[in-house]
Amino acid sequence: MRQGMTASACFGVVVVVVSCCLVSQARGQAPTPSPPPPEPCTALPNCDRCVRRTACLWCFTNNTCADYPGSYVLPPPSVCKLSEARWGVCWLNFEALIIAMAVVCGVILISIIVCCCYCCCCCCKKRRSGPDRDEERFSQRREEIKQRSEERKVERKARHDEIRRKYGLIVDSDHPYSKFDNE
Repeated sequence: MRQGMTASACFGVVVVVVSCCLVSQARGQAPTPSPPPPEPCTALPNCDRCVRRTACLWCFTNNTCADYPGSYVLPPPSVCKLSEARWGVCWLNFEALIIAMAVVCGVILISIIVCCCYCCCCCCKKRRSGPDRDEERFSQRREEIKQRSEERKVERKARHDEIRRKYGLIVDSDHPYSKFDNE
């Protein structure tokens, strides 16, 4: 019970301190003026300033900056030819950008496919080699069982021979209880 009151009291203190900090910061700051609206793309005079804005497209055919047609992925030829269009950087035309992106995406896609195929092949080999390992383990186990069986067989034969010698059942034994020869 005492811990619950301590935790709630600490929580209350934290809330009060945070509230005070926020109120003091709000009073100390002057309202920030809103940034001026960006100038339209058609007013930008050169390629460097035009391509800085992602909403603009520079066309070298007529050296103008135009709004990027947002409804299209690629700008239509009515706006500018792809080989003359610049977006993002001035030194790379839109056509080369598309080709480069396609090549990069193709390489990534092929790499993923190759990695997946390689992983699948490795997994299949492991599955195929799995029974071989199991078979090897079973044959090794069989061999150990057979070896122990042979050892027990030899021990049993030695014990039986010892008993036969003891009771004179073996003819060439020197034991005093050996069988009498019928002469």
